[in-house]
Amino acid sequence: MPVAEAVALLARLARPVAPVGVELAAAVGAVAARDVAIGAGLPVRRTALRDGWAVKAAEVVGASPYAPVMVARAPAWVEAGAPLPAGTDALLAPDAIGDDPRWIEAEVAAGEGTRAPDAELPAGARLVAAGERVTPLQGLALAAAGCTGLDVRRPSLRILAAAPEGAPDALSPLLRAWIAAAGGTAVIEHRPVDRQDLAAALLAPGADGVLVVGGTGPGRCDASAAALAQAGRLDAHGIALRPGESAGFGEAAGRPVLLLPGRSDAALAAWLALGRPLVAALAGAAPELAAILPLTRKVSSIIGLTEVVFLRRLASGAEPVGGAETPLHRLARADAALLVPPAHEGYPAGTPVEVLPL
Repeated sequence: MPVAEAVALLARLARPVAPVGVELAAAVGAVAARDVAIGAGLPVRRTALRDGWAVKAAEVVGASPYAPVMVARAPAWVEAGAPLPAGTDALLAPDAIGDDPRWIEAEVAAGEGTRAPDAELPAGARLVAAGERVTPLQGLALAAAGCTGLDVRRPSLRILAAAPEGAPDALSPLLRAWIAAAGGTAVIEHRPVDRQDLAAALLAPGADGVLVVGGTGPGRCDASAAALAQAGRLDAHGIALRPGESAGFGEAAGRPVLLLPGRSDAALAAWLALGRPLVAALAGAAPELAAILPLTRKVSSIIGLTEVVFLRRLASGAEPVGGAETPLHRLARADAALLVPPAHEGYPAGTPVEVLPL
């Protein structure tokens, strides 16, 4: 099955999860379920951006140490963040007055050193849009606006590590971290490579989607596809993806199931091509802007397959480190990837390409 067709079918299986209300601190990193806009603008009154003397700028025009200007009332000292007294619109530096506080030795422009009413957070300004992953800076703005909680979509996934008993599992923790970075949560369960056991695990409640890692090939002990067919429906087994040809997907217990190969490079390629869109669909996430970098070396690809090339981002651009059958010592250097469409034979050096960060 072509990758584009597989992604479209997966998106139809992955209905956005229901919104849940969480405290603001817990919302950072999750996908917002609704727009959040400012009601009343902030600050309500003009406030100080730094410590200084509050004055009306028009009353100190031309003031200098050689020609101080006398004001009718000594200026008030204001700390950073505090509102300015009525009738003032600017802040003088701490050393801008003489021995007599009514004599001003520096002029200042109206508004200098201050924040105007509604300028920090204008009324009606949208701080978060539905489908956006809430960033720490958005959390800062929301807290300043008095927001204490947020409705988010945070899909929960179960990772079934289908490997021989006692075999090391390095892929599942990595996938769990990437799911968290995409705004979801994941739990890992280690399952022996057994069709009946896997089928039962696929039907267990408590997750919005399931990833099965390993057991997708044609080997005698590979039972993931058969287990999914037994537990629900196998929509595809064999994707036009290199590496990652043995990936598959379907549905069990009313939720999407993605089958990932057990080899590191193939599993990561299938995650990039299929897993990330799946989690985004479950979270109701808006499409993310792709980074564009020039290739430092040419990339060759096979017509008819979507080929995943792992990259390392440098100051000069994106350096290819390998594609199919990339050994782990090279794969460990990658921090991004490129998906070469099936109609391309590759790209020459210097070509700007869309880069997916890892």
